[in-house]
Formats: sequence, C-alpha cells, structure tokens
Amino acid sequence: MTLSARDLLDRLVSFPTVSRDSNLELIDFVEDYLNGFGVNATRVPNEDGTKAALYAHIGPEVKGGVVLSGHTDVVPVDGQSWDTDPFVVTERHGKLFGRGTCDMKGFDALALSAVPVALEKGIKRPIQIALSYDEEVGCVGAPPMIDHMVAMGMPRADMVLVGEPSMMKVVTGHKGGIGYHMHFRGFEVHSSLAPQGVSAIMMAAKLINWANEVNAENAAKTPGELAADFVPPYTTLHVGTMSGGTAHNITAKDCHFGFDFRIVPGEDIAAWQDRFLAKVAEIEAEMKSVRPEAGITAQQYFEVPGLKPEQDGKAERLIRDITGENASNVVSYGTEAGQFQERGYSAVICGPGDIAQAHQPNEFISVDQFQKGEAFIGRLVDKLAE
Repeated sequence: MTLSARDLLDRLVSFPTVSRDSNLELIDFVEDYLNGFGVNATRVPNEDGTKAALYAHIGPEVKGGVVLSGHTDVVPVDGQSWDTDPFVVTERHGKLFGRGTCDMKGFDALALSAVPVALEKGIKRPIQIALSYDEEVGCVGAPPMIDHMVAMGMPRADMVLVGEPSMMKVVTGHKGGIGYHMHFRGFEVHSSLAPQGVSAIMMAAKLINWANEVNAENAAKTPGELAADFVPPYTTLHVGTMSGGTAHNITAKDCHFGFDFRIVPGEDIAAWQDRFLAKVAEIEAEMKSVRPEAGITAQQYFEVPGLKPEQDGKAERLIRDITGENASNVVSYGTEAGQFQERGYSAVICGPGDIAQAHQPNEFISVDQFQKGEAFIGRLVDKLAE
C-alpha cells in the first residue's frame, strides 16, 4: 500500500527509536513497506543484534545513481517539557511537532515516499536508500552499512545526499569530530592532607583548562581558507558533563567526563589525537609521581571525518541544479556525509527543517519546509528518469 510522505512521517515518528534503545520495529516497518513494492532491503545489524541499518536499491541495476542517506535514531525526551506527545506527530499553526520530525525522520519519510514514484516513472538511474542507527551518539552505525554496501557489490552510486535539516540549502562542508570517555582515578585522603593524595577532579581540571587554552589559541589564529566559512572558524575542544567525588573534604577518587573535538576540514584528526593523548600522558605522569595507583583512562568512542567541499563535485552539481541554490554553506555539526566521502562517494547535505529545532523540546518541522522537501524529491526523481 502506498503511503503519502505525511503518512510515512506519522509512522516513523511513532517508533521511539532513542539511540539507547532498539530501532528494529522501525526497520521491520521500512522493510515491509519496501517489500510491498518488490524492493528487497538488506539489513546490517549491530554486534548484539538489537539494532540494524538498512539499505535498498530502487530502479535499474546500473551505476550512477543517488544514495538518499538518513538516520533512524533520535535523541531522548527525558527531562524535556513537551506540550504534545513527542512520538505522535501533531500539526499546529503550520508546524509538525514530534521527536525526529526535523532530525531526521522528515527526510527519511520523503526518501521512502520516492520509491513508488520512482518505480512508476521508470527511473533510468537508480535511487539507493540508506538508513543508519546511532548517528546521534557518534555516527557509529553508518560505516559498517556503507562498507557492506560496497562489499556486496551493489551498483555504485555517483553521489550521496544526506538529508540533515539545512532549510533546503546546499551544504558542502562540515566539521569532523572525535570524542573520548575520560576516567581520572585519584587517591583518597582527607582534604587537610591533600598533597599526600591525588584529587581526580582537580587533575581533570588541568586537562579542561588545557582545552580552554587551546580554544583561545585557535581563536587567535588567522583562519585558513577552509576554516574561514565556519562558525566558529577554528577547531574547538569541549567538555559537556562531569561527575565525581564523594565529599567536599575528601580528595576525589574518581572523575568521569566526556571530552570532544570539532575539527575543521583539512586539519589532521590523527594529529589532534596525538596532541591530546600527549597532554593526558603528561598529567597522568604528574598524578603517578604522587600515588602510583592513580591514572587516566581515555576511551575513544567516536571519530567522524569532516566533509570537505569538493571541486566540481557531482553531488553538489546535481542538488544545485534541482534547488537553484548557489550560495556556499558549511555547518559546524557533524553528519554521515564525511563517512561516505571518506569511502569515495561525492557527498552533499540538503534537507528540510531547521537544525535549531533538532534535539529541542517541542521539536518541529514546518509544513512549508516539509512540502519544499517533498517537491525537491519529486524533481530529483524526474531528473533520474530523464
């Protein structure tokens, strides 16, 4: 049964695919929907089988098509004050409210809505749909999916369209990123004897202060050509959460926090990793000089390559031709576009909705943006049918 783009959005949002939970019910629905049109989908499960990515090929078995890339997971609603049920699409005042309507089940619905239209029009170049998991926790679900697509010999597409919300503007570059789970292990003594112990919190503060110093150093530099278009136009280091300690008068035994980098395209991620780990080793040596039991664990949990603007890229040319949008746009958040590009695909970002709404309580996509996205997908199908 053919569903409208809006009907598909309703169904997709109804699955509470928060990254910490399974997305398999949504994947079941998508697979069944595609099978209804004679389209076979391939699943790529995660290690424990609780989640899966899915990809499918629509149209002739030839090279030169377009991948429509989206993710199925959403961020939590815990602690947020919603005026409506976050997992039911509610239309009010020209807006469609619901978790994921903007980021990015709106685009996923549009991609799926293209399937029956593409088959009916007899597209000459194929569409490939690629839906990942765990994008919101470090873009960890896309790489095995992309690698599987390549390894299974599916006809290679010319380009990838990642439909992250960009207000239908063409985005040709984004920052990369790396993230670490940090655990500082100190040694507890009464705070009156602090020099005889090691405070995990106070030693962690040295690494955080280093981050502030590096941010100031980067901000003071003249940005390079690639960096200049970003806001801010330099690589940033950030700590968002921290926990540790047992009492105000005891040197903290443990301190846990996240540490991440947003790296402008063209800078070497490995070089940033080396610099960071050298600083960690320096602080750890200081801790161990007081108490050998003390130490630091830095566990990397994600690495997302940046998206570099391409010189006369195929994806950019096609999407600009369809949208008529000629401005140059880059974003500071990361996406799966860099992961496709890293594997040799021409990639670009263009999707409906405003990224400012992503992750917010009362997340929404405007009806106008959703309709513009629907019109865009229709024009894309027409192009592939030429």
